[in-house]
Amino acid sequence: MRKMGLLPKLIIAIILGIIIGNFAPAWVIRVLATFNGIFGNFLGFAIPLIIIGFVAPGIGDLGEGAGKLLAITAGIAYVSTIISGLLAYLTSSLLLPMFLTAGALNLDSTNPEEALLPAYFNIEMPPIFGVMTALLIAFILGLGIAAIKSSTIKSFMSEFQTIIENLISKIIIPLLPFHILGIFANMTHAGQVATILSVFARVFAMVILLQITVIIIQFIVGGAIAGGNPFRLLKNMIPAYFTAIGTQSSAATIPVTLEQTKKNGVHDGIADFVIPLCATIHLSGSTITLVSCSMAVMMLNGMSTSFGVMFPFILMLGITMVAAPGVPGGAVMAALGLLESMLGFSSAMLSLMIALYVAQDSFGTATNVTGDGAIALIVNRISGYRLK
Repeated sequence: MRKMGLLPKLIIAIILGIIIGNFAPAWVIRVLATFNGIFGNFLGFAIPLIIIGFVAPGIGDLGEGAGKLLAITAGIAYVSTIISGLLAYLTSSLLLPMFLTAGALNLDSTNPEEALLPAYFNIEMPPIFGVMTALLIAFILGLGIAAIKSSTIKSFMSEFQTIIENLISKIIIPLLPFHILGIFANMTHAGQVATILSVFARVFAMVILLQITVIIIQFIVGGAIAGGNPFRLLKNMIPAYFTAIGTQSSAATIPVTLEQTKKNGVHDGIADFVIPLCATIHLSGSTITLVSCSMAVMMLNGMSTSFGVMFPFILMLGITMVAAPGVPGGAVMAALGLLESMLGFSSAMLSLMIALYVAQDSFGTATNVTGDGAIALIVNRISGYRLK
């Protein structure tokens, strides 16, 4: 059981949650709700620490290779991520209203027949500072580390990042299936789970098709700039795509991505620089998933998904997910603060987003790493090299 991946555990937790929600007495649901409340408060406490632990070292590490090539690569990766987010917003705005009803799900409903059962007690765990404060601290520390090349602060932040990664991988991730079990048990008891399952099966299909479309666009652009057949170049990246589906980690897929990128004729030096860098800063697939799923959750809860609300969120996603941890669901963990502060997600909505994201995480990661190969094609041409 311990060796089982996170996704199978979450699937089992959802199934058990639905069974418990249908047949267990109310007191069992309230016991689970009590655990959920405590876990949710702890997650809220940890969010500012997660932001500082990931964003500050990520920005600081970018400064190591400061120069024209770094600026070009980071700029292309960021633009690719933002365009993917905007495409997800436009597609979701058009398609989601066709198969979901606004306000059909209300996780914080005041109607007794629709409301989730309350916890027996609650333990307050206020965060030491707010999400925006954490973002500002992370930006200042990251830019400061890059500017003054401070080995002391950088070493401290690297160790702090390791602590936060262990917090996620050894406490939050192992407890997450129990949290999801409790949420689905409570939603089933309140008669809301059918809405969730029917809607998100369609959302996932939309997301995967959108990710494939983005990959094709990336290679059409990359092939046009680099002077190669985009579909032949894309075909060469297929091993990296399927490796990423299996590993759910951009970092773990780097060796395969690197090998396939070089097979596409990219200069060795360019590939060696671009692929490891983009594994941490290029998150087009993850952005598509986060934008699409968050909009679905918001629509179901009757919240506004206007361009004015979503565009700043998309812009910030490209920054806060830099150097997301190498654990499954790392990108959504790094984005929790934005979901809470910019989109107004409640604790229950955040937990639901984690489950929805992780269920699709492998396809998002596969889209990320495959797109890294397209960015390498563009950087290779800008640097004056032609495909071998």
